[in-house]
Amino acid sequence: MFSVIIPTFNNLNYLKICLDSLEKNSIYDHEIIVHVNEGIDGTVEFLKQKKYKFTYSKNNAGVCVAFNEAVKKSSNDYIVLGHDDMYFCPDWDKIFYEELKKIKDNFFFISGTMVQPFESYINLNCGKNYLEFNENKLLKELPKIEFKDFQGTHWQPSLVSKKAWNQVGGFSEEFSPGLGSDPDFNFKLWNKGCRIFKGLGKCRVYHFSSQSLRKKAWNDGAKIFLQKWGITIKFFKRFYLRSNLVYKGKLNEPNKNIEFFLGLLLCKLKYFYLKLFN
Repeated sequence: MFSVIIPTFNNLNYLKICLDSLEKNSIYDHEIIVHVNEGIDGTVEFLKQKKYKFTYSKNNAGVCVAFNEAVKKSSNDYIVLGHDDMYFCPDWDKIFYEELKKIKDNFFFISGTMVQPFESYINLNCGKNYLEFNENKLLKELPKIEFKDFQGTHWQPSLVSKKAWNQVGGFSEEFSPGLGSDPDFNFKLWNKGCRIFKGLGKCRVYHFSSQSLRKKAWNDGAKIFLQKWGITIKFFKRFYLRSNLVYKGKLNEPNKNIEFFLGLLLCKLKYFYLKLFN
């Protein structure tokens, strides 16, 4: 069905939960490909023992390289991007597939919804780390919570076609190790004509909140995005993706009203400030 791509960086305890959830909670059979950064915690040995397909970087190459390298090994037409600190909830793939059947072309970006142990999209505290994780509570309480489909996306978990992935060249590695690469990928899709950016309220993962990113200092993704595109991530999400509004269908070009031009002016001032003083 899908090729599920999971980067990991010395995070074996979370990776085990992630892979176990994919095995238990998937309706369909999927190709799972892990990209291992370093793997000095026994990750490589574990994956070999369990016969998972994986790619490898001796040093921490970040998520951009991880996604790109693992996708090269994929054999399916559709790719799911995830992280090792995500627990995939029951029927996640069924909901993705049902949505996929409604789409008539290969240019879309669909995400699930993150469930997190703090005030966010769906707030449900089932543990802030792998030692505290209460799977029984999650499976019992989560179905009681309603959450509508929304405009824009939560980045991951996400579903894209390999055709769209190849057309935009995957993730841009100038954002390595990764911050800012998700909105950049979305903007590249936008520039190729993609107008379906949709978050599915019923497709859910429990997210331990950046456990996969916590070990290293990260890049200034907001700065790189502004230098590359001349607008801020916040501006892109608000005026292009209309992030977090209830989903009403394909997006149109931004509504170029006074707010748009004031926001664009602020972006340009920030852009020229960077050019002059950086």
